[in-house]
Parts: sequence; structure tokens; C-alpha cells
Amino acid sequence: MLRTQSVVAALTMMVSATAGCAVGPKYAPPAVEQPIAFKSPAPGGDDAAIPAEWWRLYRDPELENLIEAANASNQTLRQAVARVDQARALARVAASFRFPTISIDPVVSRQRLSGTRASALTGAPVSGPATISDWLVPVDLTYEVDVWGRVRRSLQAARAQVYATADDEAVIRLSVQTDVAQLYYTLRLLDAQLEILARTILAYREQVRLLGVQVRTGLANAIVLNQAEAQLQSTLAQREDVARARADEEHALAILCGRPAPAFDLPPSPIQKTSPPAVPPGLPAALLSRRPDVAAAEQQVIAANALVGVATADLRPQFTLTGAAGFESSTIQSLFNWQSGLASIAQGLTAPIFNAGRLKANLRAVRAQYEQTVAAYTNQVLIAYGDVEDALTDLHALTAEVENLEGAVRASENYRRLAQVQYTNGLIDYLIVIDAERTLLANQLALAQASSFQMSASIHLIKALGGGWRA
Repeated sequence: MLRTQSVVAALTMMVSATAGCAVGPKYAPPAVEQPIAFKSPAPGGDDAAIPAEWWRLYRDPELENLIEAANASNQTLRQAVARVDQARALARVAASFRFPTISIDPVVSRQRLSGTRASALTGAPVSGPATISDWLVPVDLTYEVDVWGRVRRSLQAARAQVYATADDEAVIRLSVQTDVAQLYYTLRLLDAQLEILARTILAYREQVRLLGVQVRTGLANAIVLNQAEAQLQSTLAQREDVARARADEEHALAILCGRPAPAFDLPPSPIQKTSPPAVPPGLPAALLSRRPDVAAAEQQVIAANALVGVATADLRPQFTLTGAAGFESSTIQSLFNWQSGLASIAQGLTAPIFNAGRLKANLRAVRAQYEQTVAAYTNQVLIAYGDVEDALTDLHALTAEVENLEGAVRASENYRRLAQVQYTNGLIDYLIVIDAERTLLANQLALAQASSFQMSASIHLIKALGGGWRA
């Protein structure tokens, strides 16, 4: 018992003596330039207005259902969650080296010695054979005394990898959610284009019918009928192309929601006019704490900085403590008697003397890796600022474009109405009517497309701002 207490006391004293000593650089966040404000026009308001479930800002129950399905069933997201679990388990592995390794290794041996052998003590022949039994139940202890902080630095790196992996999972989750939202509004506005084309085709069919009657009765030239039929057929082809595009987008949405494309169906629901929510970007300095990709890049810097400490500690001597305690006896009956007890403790030191510069080269490599992570972090910050500027610029320009196209549609409707009246009265050629109809259709389709781009820019802005992520 006294020997065991001595082992524990020595171990405790050594751990206390080395606590807080860790070689390697102390972490400091990389310095990056922070603009005062965003250059592009932006809506004002509270810069913390984005909720965790940001998609509810659009007030669309169907969109909410789709994003909830993607959160639950998207396979890329499941992979990211599993990577987080893996990183946490590896961090627990790294944390385990802070403590001694204790193992039990019971051994039972039985040996028969020759009866014609010489005595190991006197050298004289023995009188007969002998059988020796040995029962051994040792409890072994091994421990690396973390004098230079190698174990602690390794744990710091592992924990930083956990945070980085969790932040990467948040990046993937936000990307999946925003992709679902963008595909959803693309589908809805393709539905609007299909509805516009369907109405136009009905009107063109009626024109072809009326012109056919007029040609047969001699009131119109056959050229006019051919022009109307050509316009109808090109519009039918245009509808098929839009329907194909919608099917492809629906298949992509099915994959995001974790569903097989043949079993997924989103019924048509045209959206003629959209009004994205106002999302203020806040100050550029606040952006760095709102984006999970920036946080993940910084955690990689922290991990690389800790690995520099590990590589530095490898240049120093390594101290180990080994001990054993247990029982040994020739019979099982007396195995656990106090007289059968045994104990030992030893301290070892391993110091690098010659390794052809391997450890120093490894330290230089780890420092170079650290510089890479700093550059990657800085670049990610620049990407974050650029993403927000792009989204603000696009949203501002597309909002103005939608307003202009709405005016163009109203003017095109008047143009077509007046052209039809004047053609009926014989004042203009039918080509003017065809031009008016084509102009109206083009502006209607352009308005639907611009509305789709406007919603996409709004979602892009939310993604650029980090969505509802919180560190």
C-alpha cells in the first residue's frame, strides 16, 4: 500500500510541476482589413434581424416544408453531421493522453524442469524433476509527463478541428437551405412563365382560327395566316423548353430534399409578383462573426498554431513514467495475500540527439502550414465581403429592373390592344400586330425571369450574411 501511495504521490507532484508549461507560439487572431461600411446600396434596420429559421421571412408554408425536409433528409448534410461526430471522437482520443494508461495483464504459467539438469546455484545434478507454477496479476501504468505541452497542444488542435468541422457543417446546412429556397422560387417563376405561355397560346390558336375563316372567305391573305401559325408554333416550342427546364429544376430539388426524383412532385403554383424581405447587412466588422465559413477558417488557423507547439515540443526531451503493482504467487490460494504484493515505478527520458534534421524540417513544414491557414482565412474574409457586395448590388439592380419591366408590360399591353384595333379597322399591316404580341410576351417572360433573379439575390444576401447562424 505504501508503495502504491508513493507512485500516486510522485505522479501528482510531477503533473503539478509541469502544469501550465507549453512551448510554441500563443495564438493571436490574424489581422485583416475591415471596411467602414458596404459600398452598395442596402436597406437600413437592425443588423441582427436575421432569425435562425430565416426562411420564415418569406412567409411561404410550402418553402418551409421543403427546407424542413432537406434539414432532415439531405444526404450531404448527413455526411457533414457524421464528420462532426468523428471529429468529436478524435478530440476525446487526444484528451485521453492527458491521463495515465492503466492496464491489467494477468499471466498464469506452469513449467516442468528436467530431473537430470544441473542446479542453477551449485552446478551439481539435481535429485529429480520439478514443476513450477506462477500466478501473476500486475496492474501496469504508463504516463507521458507533459513537460513541454505536447499533449495539451495536440488537444488544442483536436478541439479546434471539432469547431472547424462543426462550422463546416453549418456552411453545408446553410448552402442546402439556400439552394432549396432558390430552386423553389425558380420553379414558381417557371410556373409563371408556363402560365403566361399557356394564355398566349390560347390567344394565338384563336387568332389562327379566325384568320383561317377570313382566308377561306377571301377577307384576308394567306400570308397573314402563315405568319400567325408560325408565331403559334414557335410559342409552343418555347413552352416545351420552359417545361423541360422546370422538370430539371424539380429533379434537383428532389435530391436536395433527400427524395428520389421519380417519387417527388411539386404541383405548379405560379408566382406573378414577388416581394423579398428587407435584410439589412449591418457593419462589415460584424460580418466576420456571422459567417460559419469564416469561423471555420479561423479554427483551422488555431489548429495549425497548436500543431506548431507540438512540433516544437518534439525537439525537447520526452519524459515518461511507468509503474506496476499487483500480486504474484506460486499458488492461487496465496495470490492475494499482502506478502504476495509487488510494486515498481520508473521514470524514463527520451531525448533526440541525431535524426538528420527531421524534427527541425517538420517544424518548418508545420509553420508553413500555419501560414497557409492564415492566408486561407484572410481570403475567406475577402470572399465574405465580396459576397455581400455582390448580393447588395444584384438586389438593388434587379429591384429597379423589375419595376422597369412592370412598366414595359403595361406599355406592351396597350401596344397590343391598339395594334389589334387598328388592324381590325384596316389601318395597319398584320406584322404590327405580330410585333406587338411578341413584344408583350417577351416583356412578360422577362419580368418573370427578373423576379426570379430578384428572389435569388435576396436569398444570396441572406446566405452572404451567414443566415441565422450564431457562433
